[in-house]
Amino acid sequence: MSAVEIVSFGYLHDAPPAAHLTIDLRHHFRDPHVSPELRYMTADDEPVRTAVLGTPGVADLVAATATAVAAFASGPSAGTITVADGCAGGRHRAPTFARALAEQLTAAGHCVTVTNRDLDKAVVQR
Repeated sequence: MSAVEIVSFGYLHDAPPAAHLTIDLRHHFRDPHVSPELRYMTADDEPVRTAVLGTPGVADLVAATATAVAAFASGPSAGTITVADGCAGGRHRAPTFARALAEQLTAAGHCVTVTNRDLDKAVVQR
């Protein structure tokens, strides 16, 4: 199977990384940042993962993205497929999505690496 690199990021920190497929999670999925009890947590914390993965549409988007990666992988060109997924700050939705996608792709036999570019950056005050 193909090699896949997944990079999660926050649009408020820097420009999106170069990728074959970029998923923007900002406008269609509720931001855990708005909940004071989740704001200073990250995707490393179970309450954040539960909130993100419990959001309607997120599981479907993970599955659809995995299907898109399979389509790229079936093409005639070899090489790593890069998926970038971003949210506002890069601490909640994007890294949770990236990890869920990595699980699905790994189960399908892809060799997956995940980089959470902005997970450890300070909370953006807005």
